[in-house]
Amino acid sequence: MYPSVSNTSKFYTLIGNEDMEVKPKHASSPAMKAPNEAESDCSADMKTHFRVCRFIMETGVKLGMRSIPVATACALYHRFYQSASLQVYEPYLVAMSAIYLAGKVEEQHLRTRDIINVCHRYLHAGSEPLDLDSEFWELRDSVVQCELLILRQLNFQVSFHHPHKYLLHYLLSVKGIMNRHAWSRTPISETAWALLKDSYHGPLCVRHPPQHLALAVLYLSLQSYGVELPVGAVEWWQVSMHTTMPSAVPHGYPLLLSGFSHRHYWLSFILLCHAVLEGKFCISLYNCSK
Repeated sequence: MYPSVSNTSKFYTLIGNEDMEVKPKHASSPAMKAPNEAESDCSADMKTHFRVCRFIMETGVKLGMRSIPVATACALYHRFYQSASLQVYEPYLVAMSAIYLAGKVEEQHLRTRDIINVCHRYLHAGSEPLDLDSEFWELRDSVVQCELLILRQLNFQVSFHHPHKYLLHYLLSVKGIMNRHAWSRTPISETAWALLKDSYHGPLCVRHPPQHLALAVLYLSLQSYGVELPVGAVEWWQVSMHTTMPSAVPHGYPLLLSGFSHRHYWLSFILLCHAVLEGKFCISLYNCSK
């Protein structure tokens, strides 16, 4: 049986702190909840996802994972919780299994024992590695079983196209048209990569095409330092968007009305990235009905 809020006490004894446990809520339809209650529940879930993704990134660094496997682990986590509930499946266990599965998907295989010990040390600073006793093997079995659950929940669709290669291409293009002195003294590249990494704290990576996210973080990076690129017949972002921007406004995107121009569509991505950086997620932009 997969861990849920009703049987995770042993999991928290081994891995985490009981204060981290997701408390079960009364089962009720979202439509039956008061607006303030639904908003509060959604905000709490977003904060939990943010903390767990930070957990994935930091443990990934300690495990020596490359950036793409870490990004895949975050994407697996977010994709899983698009159709699952925090009140049913323990997020830190899902995160551990996502790390394990991402290593396989991106061909950077990790030992289950290393994942468990690093996660345990992360949540219990200064603790010793777990002994190979019955409790350790139970926890290992939980990680493996949760991996199978993620695979089935995602219908074995666990390969992702990440924005990293697009961002690299766009940065090289922007570097080519900028003054080399302005490029060298302005950390546009470093800022864009940092923004992209931070975007994985939220579900942007599974809600929007990778090309759009790469363009958004680059645009926000340029705007942060007030960099203006040479003016041509069209703006630089319009050249990139000509092949990547959809012809219609995406479904479920409240800020993007049918009358909005491509620039409004573009600016909405900037707002999303800024929300990720601030650790605040605009509730109106996401479906918080779960």
